[in-house]
Amino acid sequence: MRIVGTVIGIILILLGGIWVAQGANILKGSAVMSGQSQWIWIGLVVVVVGAVALWWTYRARS
Repeated sequence: MRIVGTVIGIILILLGGIWVAQGANILKGSAVMSGQSQWIWIGLVVVVVGAVALWWTYRARS
């Protein structure tokens, strides 16, 4: 189960990072997403969800 949580968390963090970079117009590629500020916020939320998924996966079990 830890592997699944780790993979999901890492994928979400990477995907969110790509969306932030496209929204900030750092990473070109999508005419719909490049330079659109709402993708920065959506990407940040996805990064946070991924980080929470990793934290939840590796938190100390009582």
